[in-house]
Amino acid sequence: MYSFKISFEGIDNTNQYDELIKVFLQPSEYELVPSGESADMIFSFKGDKNQLKREIYETLSSLTHKHPKWGILTGIRPVKLAGDYYSRLKDYNEVAGTMEREYLLDTSKSQLITEILRYQLDKLGKPAANSLSVYIGIPFCPTRCLYCSFTSNQVENSEIERYLDALHREISATGAAAKEEGFRIESVYIGGGTPTTLSSCQLDELLNSVEEAFDLSHIKEFTVECGRPDTITADKLKVLGEHNIDRISINPQTMKESTLELIGRRHTVNQVSEAFELCEDKGIRVINADLIAGLPDESVEDFRNSLDEIVRMGAGNITLHTLAVKRASRLKEVDENFNYKREETCGEMLTYAETKLRSSGYVPYYLYRQKHTSGNTENIGYCKAGEISVYNVRIMEEEQSILALGAGGISKIYFPETNRLERVANVSNYEIYIDRIDEMIERKNKGFFGVRYNGGK
Repeated sequence: MYSFKISFEGIDNTNQYDELIKVFLQPSEYELVPSGESADMIFSFKGDKNQLKREIYETLSSLTHKHPKWGILTGIRPVKLAGDYYSRLKDYNEVAGTMEREYLLDTSKSQLITEILRYQLDKLGKPAANSLSVYIGIPFCPTRCLYCSFTSNQVENSEIERYLDALHREISATGAAAKEEGFRIESVYIGGGTPTTLSSCQLDELLNSVEEAFDLSHIKEFTVECGRPDTITADKLKVLGEHNIDRISINPQTMKESTLELIGRRHTVNQVSEAFELCEDKGIRVINADLIAGLPDESVEDFRNSLDEIVRMGAGNITLHTLAVKRASRLKEVDENFNYKREETCGEMLTYAETKLRSSGYVPYYLYRQKHTSGNTENIGYCKAGEISVYNVRIMEEEQSILALGAGGISKIYFPETNRLERVANVSNYEIYIDRIDEMIERKNKGFFGVRYNGGK
């Protein structure tokens, strides 16, 4: 039985308001009922979405005694929003104050996002109008993690070969089109899945394909997401070195052995340490490491130990994720309300992380949010001097075209005159991607390369 019935008047689509309600109440605690039916709370739209959200926030805050620090913001990109305000106000303090008033942000959050915005603009500036980032997806992993909702497949090598044949075709076609359009490649990011699921030979062939197809003479950054420590070998790192790639990711997620087993990572803590040592030996300059706050059965002390160890091993770029329970994850099937049970613990974890990382010479440089995170928190990247990730910033600020290749890739063409994006998506199923590769290429030709910077006309 639901505890509360909530109704909206004058609103057809209540999704954005429902997301705010879920910050305060579990789905099992309330029901949205049609306008006109008996309800415990009735909210009416009077022409201002944010005003309605503030009313919802104040009502539910009074009811639950919760005061979420992100206020009424439920969007993914708060730093982008701050950037929009800064383009008009030209003052970081005014931006912070405006966002506190308009969105009920806690001062700690408004100061954090303006600090990150300032750092991004100081270190990277705005992307050039003809600049482009390229994402290449490898949708394969050794195993599927408990919390994973991404495109991730466990297949035989013959299937990987079939996929790569199709991918090489898309790389070749889009590289030629990018040259013809006069795009300058600023960054390339090979992600997944786990790209180092590929053999060293397959990896070499992929990188050769990229270098032959695209003009990389203006590139600032080339990243390969190695991810799983158990997929990193000396031969694969040698291949990366031969292609002048010195930025990778190693994503332990935790340094607690029993948690690794629980979440389905199937690598060991020792393999993480060995991967770091191997990278140092092979001259990899920048390692990004991902950790997750709020994993099942982990205490604050467990998280502290993991973070301390990653800092000690020398990761120059650390991204802290708060566990989000997504619809497509196995964890959602196990416990659909898991994210509501770790709020205080996750808060303590992230508070420790900020203190530890700042005192160790790291600064926050990018941030994004997800739905259904424990404690309604954020994912945040920290870097040491000179080790900011160009791709991470560009994908979040949405002021640059992103060419995304492979199964599940969503390309975004940016129109600076109107400050908007149009999306061109590949299918997410790798088998369908292979069968329809000609269609994927034609989608790019028409929807991405077929429009120039003229507002899409």
